[in-house]
Amino acid sequence: MEFVMKQALGGATKDMGKMLGGDEEKDPDAAKKEEERQEALRQEEEERKAKYAKMEAEREVMRQGIRDKYGIKKKEEREAEAQAAMEANSEGSLTRPKKAIPPGCGDEPEEEDESILDTVIKYLPGPLQDMFKK
Repeated sequence: MEFVMKQALGGATKDMGKMLGGDEEKDPDAAKKEEERQEALRQEEEERKAKYAKMEAEREVMRQGIRDKYGIKKKEEREAEAQAAMEANSEGSLTRPKKAIPPGCGDEPEEEDESILDTVIKYLPGPLQDMFKK
């Protein structure tokens, strides 16, 4: 802590001296100190990444335990199964997979009991209907 305070004050006094027109002092060990500082930062970053990777691995183990207990599948597994099902349906087909036909569209047999003539006769007045039925 004391080193940090000296460094902070030293930097301020150097800047003040530079602003007043003084010559800047060259620290012969500045490059070495900067390199050590960069190495320390790099090492801290690696330690932090390792710590969070370990924590995430522990969380994933816990999540997997919950998935196993309740029979839940991972999102990636569900997507893979859906993709495999789509590929299995379209295997050997040269066209894209068919979309599901909504209910009521074309699945009912058409009623051909009445001919067109019978339909027209139904709308004619009574005496004309009798004439066509004979």
